[in-house]
Amino acid sequence: TVHCQMKPPTNPAVVASHLTLLGLWLVSQYVYLPYPIHLLTLVTAILYVASHQSLFLCPEVHDKLLKQQEEEDADNSTHSSMSVEPRETMRKEDAYQFPLVGSCALFGLYMAFKYLDKDLVNLLIGIYFSVAGVVAMTMTFSTYVEGIIPNKFNQERRLGWQWIQPHSLPEWLAGPSPCDLSVQVTPAQFISFIKAVVVLVLYHTSQKAWYLNNIMGISFCLQGIRNFSVGSYQIAAILLIGLFFYDIFWVFGTEVMVKVATNLDGPIKLLLPRDSLEKDPETGRLNLSLLGLGDIVIPGFFLSLMLRWDFYQWSQNVQQQQQQQQQSSESDKNKNYYNPIHVEHVSFPKPYFHCTLCGYIVGLGTTLWVMFQFNAAQPALLYLVPACLGSSFGCALVKGQVKALMEYTEEEEEVPAEGGASGEKTVGQKKDE
Repeated sequence: TVHCQMKPPTNPAVVASHLTLLGLWLVSQYVYLPYPIHLLTLVTAILYVASHQSLFLCPEVHDKLLKQQEEEDADNSTHSSMSVEPRETMRKEDAYQFPLVGSCALFGLYMAFKYLDKDLVNLLIGIYFSVAGVVAMTMTFSTYVEGIIPNKFNQERRLGWQWIQPHSLPEWLAGPSPCDLSVQVTPAQFISFIKAVVVLVLYHTSQKAWYLNNIMGISFCLQGIRNFSVGSYQIAAILLIGLFFYDIFWVFGTEVMVKVATNLDGPIKLLLPRDSLEKDPETGRLNLSLLGLGDIVIPGFFLSLMLRWDFYQWSQNVQQQQQQQQQSSESDKNKNYYNPIHVEHVSFPKPYFHCTLCGYIVGLGTTLWVMFQFNAAQPALLYLVPACLGSSFGCALVKGQVKALMEYTEEEEEVPAEGGASGEKTVGQKKDE
């Protein structure tokens, strides 16, 4: 078995973004940071980290990771050092339905708060977010813990159990028999789980402190953007435009969005001190401003797609140069020029990502300016959607790549097998390939 033996690269911008997240969280508890600067810096770091972590969703990278995992599984070692997560990709039908489903969920919460006991609703939602929060935080923390624990120890000292349980239940209900209930976790995952539980306990025993709320909120953002692909530019545009009108209607047309955001007591938003770290003498509480996680995650899907598009173009150019210059032998032409395990640290040109990220910052900055000018809640997507779509499309116009951008896709497409049967899937890089 041949493995990639390249020295793990380090991307200074990605490392700086990780340090920024940690530094802002620590410093902001003791030193007041001006709200606009605090928010813009924090969100930019979240988007930069999550988008680069999402590079494993590139079809080319994901295929290489799966191949390496298969090679390690076929090896004689007891445990594979890799676990490749499946790709989750949005379809066009999902993009059309998303604003409708979101509207139903939002209005359902509004009615629940209006006609049911507020504390009961928050209790039920709190249970759900507690479980989801522990999962998200465990996945987030494990990224950092794995960098501390030696890889060999982490893979050889796994914890868990083997449990194969036969059952007589219908297959549609419980799956095929016997059911595999085995669990295996690495030391890094176990340590991360304990840390996540500790944060959750502190969150609930500290009257849901804003800085502990943000740990869960940031974790939701990182894992959501990292693990989900919107499939293509066209699907992303459909999703963003649909949510553009969704946000405008529910914020300006009704009281629903504001009522739910202010009544829902859970880590679905980032909370930051607005004017000082001193509590209001009348209420005994900090004056906090909020930004819904949707205003980070939804544009984050689009930003991460633009980064993967940049990666795809760079990868194709490198392969073409290798073939044209014939720098390698025939058997080595397809050799790895990057390590897929450390793909987030690979250095390559990122014109679309940087252009769209700048557009997002301008859009969010405009949202804050309007909010302060009129002292009223603003639908952030009203400014973020035109900023993200406009900046990315403008970049494509300048580079003369509008057609290529529209053809790029990460969707899994059904293709007929030999003999006319269907059911196999392939991932297209361009629709015409």
